[in-house]
Amino acid sequence: MGQAVAMRNQTQTPARTIEDWVESENIKQKFQEVLDKGAGAFVTSILSLVKSTPQLAAADPKTVISAAMTAATLKLPINPNLGFAYIIPYGKEAQFQMGYKGYIQLAMRTGQYKTINASVVCEGQIEDVDFVTGEIIRGKKKSDKVVGYVAYFELINGFSKMVYMSHEDMMHHALTYSQAYKYDKKNGKKSSVWSTNFEAMGLKTVLKQLISKYGIMSIDMQGAGLETALSADSTDDMYDRSPQNVTPLEAAADAQTIEAAADVVHGSVPEELSAPPNADPLEGLAF
Repeated sequence: MGQAVAMRNQTQTPARTIEDWVESENIKQKFQEVLDKGAGAFVTSILSLVKSTPQLAAADPKTVISAAMTAATLKLPINPNLGFAYIIPYGKEAQFQMGYKGYIQLAMRTGQYKTINASVVCEGQIEDVDFVTGEIIRGKKKSDKVVGYVAYFELINGFSKMVYMSHEDMMHHALTYSQAYKYDKKNGKKSSVWSTNFEAMGLKTVLKQLISKYGIMSIDMQGAGLETALSADSTDDMYDRSPQNVTPLEAAADAQTIEAAADVVHGSVPEELSAPPNADPLEGLAF
């Protein structure tokens, strides 16, 4: 009988909703610590996102909060229409995912980049690429057909670098690293972010390669922002899972260039971040 009462009490205990989590004093305090006056608006954006995305509403609320906390720590908005950061449902689990604009934003915050941009390359715009120096021989655009993806930066010390990948190379990359995309191609599905917006994922891929290979990688110079983003980004080319009901990323038809003086999120350069790479943003909190 005691066991039956215990089971009945257990079934009567409602599961904690996303609203319960954001109303937790510990969670409120954590968002307040990382966002200060922007905490209220950010929490509101979490609730709006969950309400507008049925699969996120069905996901474990703790994983939603954890992903949101990562975005908050990076001081990036999670509105999917902005293209900076995303909370993506993978079954019952939500994952943080960077957008290519988020990488541009974090790079500019370091103060070391004069310019950084990414763009699709249309047919005719590139005649050749020097395989030794990586320099591009430019041509004239012949059509709107996308034939490649390019990312470029120039540091304030004058050093510049570019990464170019052809559409064929990007397709090979996606099929190699994204089991979800490979499944989609084989079965005629569109469950992967690569399937729903190949161009945006292509831009993100060349940006990540550019920053990780040639960017400022000294923690003292870049702050923890880029390091945390590169480590925490559960992008589709790293996970053998298919995102559900993903709002398509905003594709870039033209080069996305942000000059050093601009901060499109807050209007001023936010404080650098202190969270170590791979840190659980909810670690140590009692719920």
